[in-house]
Amino acid sequence: MEPVATQWQAVYGRPCGEADVEAMYHDFLPLQLAVIAQHADVIPGTLEALAAFRKRGLKIGSTTGYTRAIMDQLAPLAAQRGYVPEAIVCADEVPAGRPQPWMMFQNAQQLKVYPMAAIVKIGDTVPDIEEGLNAGTWTIGLVKTGNESGLTEADVNALDPSDLKVRLEEGYARLVQAGAHYVVDGLADVVSVLEDIEARLAQGEGP
Repeated sequence: MEPVATQWQAVYGRPCGEADVEAMYHDFLPLQLAVIAQHADVIPGTLEALAAFRKRGLKIGSTTGYTRAIMDQLAPLAAQRGYVPEAIVCADEVPAGRPQPWMMFQNAQQLKVYPMAAIVKIGDTVPDIEEGLNAGTWTIGLVKTGNESGLTEADVNALDPSDLKVRLEEGYARLVQAGAHYVVDGLADVVSVLEDIEARLAQGEGP
């Protein structure tokens, strides 16, 4: 697939400028708000993993590329499904979103957690990993159900095992190449990783 900028050039005969991007964003936002409720389900295993994190005394913060206007609609829907982080920071509330570290810093401030080496960034995209690295945190990449695989749980279950293996290997490679300290299938695998991180911190290691 051609990049959007290339497609724009082909259609309009001129480069895509900042004003064009702004106009597209304003056209797109109402469409996104209209369908957000259809995509608010929590990934299976998330609530169990968060319960295990909290049992360890951890606080849960969220950084998102969504705007606050979108999160004002999405957060209550997620809460109805059991997902309630202690802090949520949106991309339009900081100087720049991912991969810049500003949302991570604001999250840390809201959660009253420091140093940054005491924080673990979990995400399923390369910019997630870069955000955590730029903020000086540990990073864990998720592959099986998320952006790197491009699959829902239903997709995973329906996919031929050999095709799934290839997709996962490609996703693992991309997140490892991005610099993730750890890469696992999903949130259920994170608890054992946290134990390893705690052991490394106790030995004086940092991210």
